[in-house]
Order: sequence, then C-alpha cells, then structure tokens
Amino acid sequence: MIELGKVQILEVLRIKNFGVYVGEEVNSEESILLPKKQVPQGTKIGDKLSVFIYKDSEDRLIATTGTPKLQVGEVGILEVKDVAKIGAFLDMGLEKDLLLPFKEQNHKVEAGEKCLVALYIDKSRRLAATMRVYTYMSNEAPYQKDDWVKGTIYEINENLGAFVAVDNRYYGLIPKREMFCRYREGEIIEARVIKVRDDGKLDLSPRDKSYVQINTDSDLIMNRLEEYKGILPFNDRVSSDIIKNEFNLSKNAFKRAVGHLLKEGKVKITEKTIEKV
Repeated sequence: MIELGKVQILEVLRIKNFGVYVGEEVNSEESILLPKKQVPQGTKIGDKLSVFIYKDSEDRLIATTGTPKLQVGEVGILEVKDVAKIGAFLDMGLEKDLLLPFKEQNHKVEAGEKCLVALYIDKSRRLAATMRVYTYMSNEAPYQKDDWVKGTIYEINENLGAFVAVDNRYYGLIPKREMFCRYREGEIIEARVIKVRDDGKLDLSPRDKSYVQINTDSDLIMNRLEEYKGILPFNDRVSSDIIKNEFNLSKNAFKRAVGHLLKEGKVKITEKTIEKV
C-alpha cells in the first residue's frame, strides 16, 4: 500500500510527457504522478525509484524524489518560513511547506524560529505538524544514570518541570526541584541523567554531581562577592528565593558551596553577611 508521508520504493508504471506514474507493481490500479522535473534522467518503465508521497496544492497525492526533513511519526526541528491566518508554514525540505496549525502550537511562533515538531496526518488526510510531541517520544533511550545528554525543551509545566526531547526522540524531564533557571520551549540544553525510571523515561538535571559541581558553584559565589565588593548582604541562612535569583542554585547547593569556601578560608560568615577573606 502506498503510504502518505513516507519514503518508499515504487516502480515506474507509465511514462508521460509531463512526468511518470509510479506504483507498487505493473498491474496495480493505484499510481501516483512523479512530475517531470523530479524524474531522474534515463528513467524507464520498470525502474524502481525512492520517492516521498505528499499532497499538492490541489489536495492530490503526488510523489517527489526530494528528501523530506521528516516522515510521518518522526520528530525534528524545522524552521518557520511564514505565519499566516491558519497557522505557520515550516520548511520541510520540499517545494511545498508544511502547515503548523495554531491549535498545534504550544506558543506563538514567528518567522525564522526553529521549533521541535512531529509530522502527522490530520483528519482531512493532509500532512501537518504539531508541537505537542510527547506521544511521539520513545522510552527506549540507550542512556544510563550520570550520562550527559542533549535535547530540546518542548513543554514547561509549572508543577512538574521542563519536558525534554532527548536526542529529539526520547522522553526526558527536568523535575521542578532541578530547575534553577528560566527555560523556554525550543531551547536546546545539555543535562545529566539522574534517574532512569522503571518505565524507561529519563529524569534529568542541568547540574553535575555535587562533589564536582561544588567547585563551579564556589567560583560563582566568589565572582558574585567581587561584584558586591567583597560582602554579600546576607548569610547562608538566606531564603531559597534570594539564592535562586542571585545564583540559580538550590539552597542545599548554595550551603555546600559556602561551606566549601569557609573550609578553604576564602570567606567568613557573620550574623548578616558573607564576606571575602
């Protein structure tokens, strides 16, 4: 069966002056036009061609030898070429751009923006894109605890955290407790796997192990001390909100780093301040 939105090998059944018709076999009643400008030179009846099936502007099935950036069910990053009344149009590597309907956007996109989308077939049997990619993710990631991974943030939930498409194909989540800075949809991040759940989904953290991260955090505090001319206007009992705003650290990470600096004799703590020694 010829599949919409898929690359497949089809046979040349008939040759016309405007192109060739391709199908699964010579006696097949189902055939699709491959326009002349897409036909490789020297093509003859019986040849097998690798083609992608989509629909033209008149809603007819048509073949192309061009290479699409996505096939149905796949997830990837596409660039917004234009925004119109019905949605945004994305560059998927073909003559016809791909529609991203407004209802399938998790935020308003703009021309030139690159966004993570999945390719699907809508109710009218047309190809379309969606930014709601959660159901297209796989739970069979090859990663283990403490591996570093790269992914794209595709949704932010105030209660749960930031959902990440690891390698743009595997389930990942930065839990709320690990979010020490502001993220945005479409942002590409690197993170460490802190847990592989029983269902195969990955819990992530943008931070290294505490004994490694402590040096980075300590440097951050020392740099901030320099900005405050050697005296921070609070001590290690400061509120979590102030710590997050000043350093993008959790309270535990902040206290560990301050303790490390105290042990090294680089700072001292008073009733109201942390001061550089």
